[in-house]
Amino acid sequence: MSDGSSFYITTPIFYVNDVPHIGHAYTEVAADVLARWHRQKGEKSWLLTGTDEHGQKILRTATANGTTPKEWVDRLVETAWKPLLDTVNIANDDFIRTTDARHEVNAAKFLQHLYDSGHIYTGEYEGFYCVGCEEYKQPSDLVAGTGEFAGQQVCAIHSKPVELLHEKNYFFKMSAFADQLIELYESNPTFVQPESARNEVIAFVKNGLSDLSISRSSFDWGIKVPWDESNVVYVWFDALLNYITAAGYGHDDEKFAELWPATHIVGKDILRFHAVIWPAMLMAAGIEVPKQVFGHGWLLVGGEKMSKSKLTGIAPSQITDTFGSDAFRYYFMRAISFGQDGSFSWEDLSARYQSELANGFGNLASRVIAMVNRYCAGEIPAAGALTEADEAILATAKRVTDAASEAIDRLAIHEALASVWELVDELNGYITLQEPWALSKDPANRERLETVLNTAVRGLGTLAVLLSPVIPEATATLWAALGGSGAVTDQRIDTAWEWTGGTHVSTLDALFPRIEATVEATVG
Repeated sequence: MSDGSSFYITTPIFYVNDVPHIGHAYTEVAADVLARWHRQKGEKSWLLTGTDEHGQKILRTATANGTTPKEWVDRLVETAWKPLLDTVNIANDDFIRTTDARHEVNAAKFLQHLYDSGHIYTGEYEGFYCVGCEEYKQPSDLVAGTGEFAGQQVCAIHSKPVELLHEKNYFFKMSAFADQLIELYESNPTFVQPESARNEVIAFVKNGLSDLSISRSSFDWGIKVPWDESNVVYVWFDALLNYITAAGYGHDDEKFAELWPATHIVGKDILRFHAVIWPAMLMAAGIEVPKQVFGHGWLLVGGEKMSKSKLTGIAPSQITDTFGSDAFRYYFMRAISFGQDGSFSWEDLSARYQSELANGFGNLASRVIAMVNRYCAGEIPAAGALTEADEAILATAKRVTDAASEAIDRLAIHEALASVWELVDELNGYITLQEPWALSKDPANRERLETVLNTAVRGLGTLAVLLSPVIPEATATLWAALGGSGAVTDQRIDTAWEWTGGTHVSTLDALFPRIEATVEATVG
């Protein structure tokens, strides 16, 4: 189905000092939905995710757990991070680990190229370092500690004390790229999105850029600096390079030319790394900057950012074991405006599952297919003369297809789903008003009955295609029940409204069964 164009999208590579929570899964699902959507538009879509496994935090965590860093990351990747992808049904094309040889070798090539080109020099640096962020902090990034940390300066993100470090390091001449970065932001307003993120980045760069310390000599868990093995590469400088090493940089020029540049989906707390440091690194290397950097908001629980250290982390399986992966995916893409902070609650999840998925979409699908089976012996009838009500459904199907596609182009996943749900609601209202059960009682209304059912089936087919990137399991089941040819994922999503149906429907079990367990039982 590929039309020759490509869409390369990445998640951040996640730091494996602990197991994943729903904040990580949220990012994975968003990138996966976008990748699936573009694939169904006929583009060569490629989704990269993975794990960041070097740095001081990993070393300390492994030591605290009585193991080596490599044993620690190997165990967590295999038992927690890769299984996360199955838990929330991620169809990634690649999984990169920063301990992979393909990454380490080609990251070293990149670093050597910058060194040979005069973009790296030797210097000394003293500053406040947050091990949790793996980042030197500016005074504005620190707050006064409370409780056991009262009287100390703590990281505003992790609420833990920073460390004063003084090291002889290698530095990247990032300050030399300030003007080029400003030109990038101003000439390409969509490079950093949403708008609030763009404004933050511009203000940060205009306030002045310092050169970046890109090596550490106080520990050895990392990629060795190729010309000085007494230093290891700064974990962020190492990690950012995954986006090109996985895509072929240094070892597969044809693949790299086909895929790059990428769209990066990141949390807003790591926006500056991706929108400032990363493009500066690429500029220095003479490589095209990313297509876009999108900083989404945080998931909040009880008003606080999702965090294992603050005991607000929720494992994705706590949700999927009860509600299923489709409901997880739908809820977080629909309930939260992508790009803004959003609060999670079990009550809202349960309410949306029942009202929107079970009663809204699922019940619609069950009713329509049951009526085709009951009144037409499973054969999808042809439409007769269309009334204004029928034409309105067809017009809505086209309108929401176009609106959803336009929203996806802006990465506004929540808006795309809201548009699609207009068709769900309109079809439910259409069936209520047309009363096919009443039409079936009089043979004189046979043509009208068949037209109503044909219109409803067409609408369902459109919904199956439009919703397949978000709820892939339910839509695959629905598509099969509608007698659609091939897989639903093979259908062009940008022309979903053109679907005219198969010839027969089969039976359909409830797509979203009623959940008897209470919210309290779910979280208990």
